[in-house]
Amino acid sequence: MSETPLPAPELADQLAEIYLLVGPLYRRVLRAVERDEPDNQVTVGVRAVLDQLRRNGPMTVPQIGRSQSLSRQFVQRMVNDARADDLVELADNPDHQRSKLVALTDVGRSTIDAVVRGEHEQLSHVGRHLTAADLTATRRVLTAMLAALDDIEP
Repeated sequence: MSETPLPAPELADQLAEIYLLVGPLYRRVLRAVERDEPDNQVTVGVRAVLDQLRRNGPMTVPQIGRSQSLSRQFVQRMVNDARADDLVELADNPDHQRSKLVALTDVGRSTIDAVVRGEHEQLSHVGRHLTAADLTATRRVLTAMLAALDDIEP
């Protein structure tokens, strides 16, 4: 395998193929988890919010939106849905008087932990032939793709 960067047209073609795979892959994993965990009533949007809070601790709605490339309005709706189910709570933000921090409740933490366990169970049966180097390269490529898009988004 060559260590020389690809010419721009070939790079664009290869990256476009990756983009076309990522969406269906993500949706299939979510459907598999939903199918195997029928008691889980967490929507994909609420799941994204809960997972951000699980990974990063309390965040504001705008912070969650930026981290997931989601609109603030969509995140606010997901936070409202999660609050209605006692999955998150709002707390005062010492850095900003009007922008509350969204934090997991105990119920929210146990819910997202169960969802992630289900996803990991599903993923443990996928790609058993893949190596650590394969996965490291995949993360590096996807991270570079996200960073490149950050550079061109307004």
